Amino acid sequence: MIPSAPRAIAYVLLPVFLALALPAARADVVVTDAGGRQVTVSDTSRILSIGGDVTEILFALDAGSKLIAVDSTSQYPVDAVKSKTVVGYMRALSAEGVLSTNPTLIIASKDAGPAEVIALLKASSVPYVEVPDDLTPQGVAAKIRFIASVIGADNAGDALAREVERDFALLAKQRSKITRPIRALFVLSVQNGRATVAGRDTSADAMLRLAGAVNAVDSLRGYKPLADEAAMEVAPDAIVTMRNAGPSFGSDHILSVKGLSLSPAGQNNRIIEMDGLYLLGFGPRAASAARDLMKALYPSLAQSAAGAGE
Repeated sequence: MIPSAPRAIAYVLLPVFLALALPAARADVVVTDAGGRQVTVSDTSRILSIGGDVTEILFALDAGSKLIAVDSTSQYPVDAVKSKTVVGYMRALSAEGVLSTNPTLIIASKDAGPAEVIALLKASSVPYVEVPDDLTPQGVAAKIRFIASVIGADNAGDALAREVERDFALLAKQRSKITRPIRALFVLSVQNGRATVAGRDTSADAMLRLAGAVNAVDSLRGYKPLADEAAMEVAPDAIVTMRNAGPSFGSDHILSVKGLSLSPAGQNNRIIEMDGLYLLGFGPRAASAARDLMKALYPSLAQSAAGAGE
């Protein structure tokens, strides 16, 4: 039996209609991650994010619905992350805990650990992508574009990165108005009367510089305990620390360090507390965080900018 012309046409066109109706399969993406590994990404339907900045970028790229789990440093957007499974602190992960969430892709900060667990995760069948983290305006934009390329959201990534670049450019313009940079000290914690502070090659140091301050412990590298005599010598004009760093840590603990209590910052009670992820995360809000810190460090500059309508 020969089918009628309309029916024959339908037979021919049916596969075309079905192909158009079904979502196109995502082509594999091969990326070179921060560890220098080439990783093939085939499925982004169930993403596990490790690192507060990584999670924040994924949400900003409108990929929050694909996130099935995060680490405990992922605290923004506040309401959105509450619905996600938490696999633990990013530096104290367990391979079993991470893989039990059944992810199809793991996107992680290069600071994730411990090393033996990360080695196991990289050897598993789940693609593990390590994210670069250059603590500069260019580095933040590059990180956004990199994560976007991993999940196939290049256009959204470029748009977000350009927005961040514009914000950093405005910050640089505001910073250029600072004629006398003040000496600032970032205090991470205080234990047994001794402060642990941020030297060079830390996110805190990078943020102090973006905000137009001079790091009072520029001679140190990394986060180091400050000797009693050194606490007297650094004499910061302002002290910066994290808000809600823990029930056993606060401004009063910083002032319990004799050398810091006698510093210009201690004598004038110039202790600036900011949200830790916002201040040190180096995600899409990094320029905004640096601007807020700059306003706290230089109140007169903030007032003049407001008066000028900037």
